[in-house]
Amino acid sequence: MPLILIVDDSPTEVHVMQKALEKHGYRTAAAADGAEGVRLAREMSPDLIFMDIVMPGMNGYQATRALANDPKTRTIPIIMVTSKGQETDRIWGLRQGAVDYMVKPVSPDQLVAKAQATLAP
Repeated sequence: MPLILIVDDSPTEVHVMQKALEKHGYRTAAAADGAEGVRLAREMSPDLIFMDIVMPGMNGYQATRALANDPKTRTIPIIMVTSKGQETDRIWGLRQGAVDYMVKPVSPDQLVAKAQATLAP
């Protein structure tokens, strides 16, 4: 089963996302900030990363850029899941290396559909 890393500083968001993804057979891991997300991505090589932007310390843009520039993690698709809904935020996120961008609130069904579409062979 594919492993999905959720990087978000909100325990509630992480719980809701994990529950939805695990219900559909995905394995999940979670990180509470960008630095932990980068570390776990390097250690675990997840199949997909859902990345929040607004987090303490290393934010989601910085973490995405670090992962996209690392030969070990650059092939892992990153989807930003954030409350930042401006078009400039979306463009900046994609420029950092994200493959897609979702604006919160994201329903469990939307999240699972995005995971399935991204991980489809």
